[in-house]
Amino acid sequence: MSHTYEKVSGNKAKLTFTVPAEQFDEAMQKAYLKMRGRINVPGFRKGKAPRSLIERMYGEGVFYEDAFDLIFPEIYQEAVKAEDIHPVDQPNIDIDEIGAGKELKFHLEVFVRPDVELGEYKALSVEAEQQKVTDAMIDARIAQDQDKASRTIDVEDRPVQEGDTVNLDYAGTVDGVAFAGGTAEKQTLKIGSHQFIEGFEEQMIGMNIGEEKDLQVKFPDEYHAEELKGKDAVFHVKVNGIQVTEKPELDDDFAADISEFDTFAAYKDSIVKELTEQVERSNNAALENALVDKAAENATVDIPQAMIDDQAEYMLRDMAMRMSYQGLRLEDYMKYTGQTREDMVNMHKPEAAKRVKAELVIEAIRKAEKIEPTEEDVEKAIADQAKSMGRDVEEFRKGLTDEQKNYLKENAAIQLVLDLLKKDAKIVEKKEEKAEKPAKKTTAKKAAAKADDAEEKPAKKPAAKKAAKADDAEEKPAKKPAAKKAAAKADDAEEKPAKKPAAKKTAKAADAE
Repeated sequence: MSHTYEKVSGNKAKLTFTVPAEQFDEAMQKAYLKMRGRINVPGFRKGKAPRSLIERMYGEGVFYEDAFDLIFPEIYQEAVKAEDIHPVDQPNIDIDEIGAGKELKFHLEVFVRPDVELGEYKALSVEAEQQKVTDAMIDARIAQDQDKASRTIDVEDRPVQEGDTVNLDYAGTVDGVAFAGGTAEKQTLKIGSHQFIEGFEEQMIGMNIGEEKDLQVKFPDEYHAEELKGKDAVFHVKVNGIQVTEKPELDDDFAADISEFDTFAAYKDSIVKELTEQVERSNNAALENALVDKAAENATVDIPQAMIDDQAEYMLRDMAMRMSYQGLRLEDYMKYTGQTREDMVNMHKPEAAKRVKAELVIEAIRKAEKIEPTEEDVEKAIADQAKSMGRDVEEFRKGLTDEQKNYLKENAAIQLVLDLLKKDAKIVEKKEEKAEKPAKKTTAKKAAAKADDAEEKPAKKPAAKKAAKADDAEEKPAKKPAAKKAAAKADDAEEKPAKKPAAKKTAKAADAE
């Protein structure tokens, strides 16, 4: 077998193959032995008809495709490895010559990891938001611990007030007719949380335990249920119970109860330290993202659509997983928003293209600068990963598979690229824009809002760098960075063959039947 290689463009390669006649004849015989049991020949039991008779009845081409499938995977894998190319999609194959006693000749074109023309990436000037620890942040963090240490007590000697948690029954009607989802018993509702439609909670203030009342409300014009949009409704409610949350005083006793510190001052100092470390990590991530974005903006690369599609699919699966942690299903979210899966994949494609380009640029910088992590760099990556998972470093290291070690080695290399970008970089502090006060969410919108929140996270690491999750590190290999996944398709050619497009296939014997 021989092959030739030609680079068609910055992201496409062409391979031309010639297979000796005897090798193809051997594959034809194997295809016959494999398929003869599925071919009907009058006068013969299945599997007993001679090859020559089958070929006379159905044509010699009856075994071409299966013979090709037997030969192609191995020779394609060998060529990919020999030429050191990295396909990102299935190849488009054309047969030039095929037949018994003849050399098999064919060629293919396949999209590969594209060439990157780097622009400026050193000493860049970027705008990056650099936060500072504020008193409001400290107070909010302490309030979280205060809420955890709070207790709920029953109230029996007064009516409902703002901030109370009420246990209630309710039954809603529109024009005297009950509607789906409008009736419930023993539900809890915090007054002032705006979980229910506007006016509902406000009208409950002043009600006593056991009291019943009709609440007059109006559904919003943008309500999710078409039949309820803008409709006046009546909810008959009954108060079953009232509870109030009692928060502890912020003193030394509080600090001793919820922390390892004996005084509130020492506890607060630990909170300041914790927030300072968080802000530093966030600022560093924001700077790294800004530098990667700028370096990518300065670079030129023709990205194959397959890489973008693959990344968009990965992002949607990641979103679905995040939503599942909040008790939501992707199918339900699509129903709430009126979107199809294709709509959501397309929605992710602009960001997917940005991420793929960023990762390709990081890889190109690594190659241009000949960056290779040392053992110390890899050890640091392992230690950082163990720390982020709350694991003992030595125990964590012993449990790593070879694939996970390689993943962390890649992360170490990426961090070295990011460190190079940060060296001599000039930071222009990003001014925080004042956000408009969001409109209150109606109950109908809460599920969709949760799904949207599944995509909104604190400052992220650059797209090219992802930390392995705890479960992944213990049970399965950490995922490859998104830009490497598409390339892995080609590397997987070492494990399974790339399929030929259906339009290129010759008729199978089964079709001849």
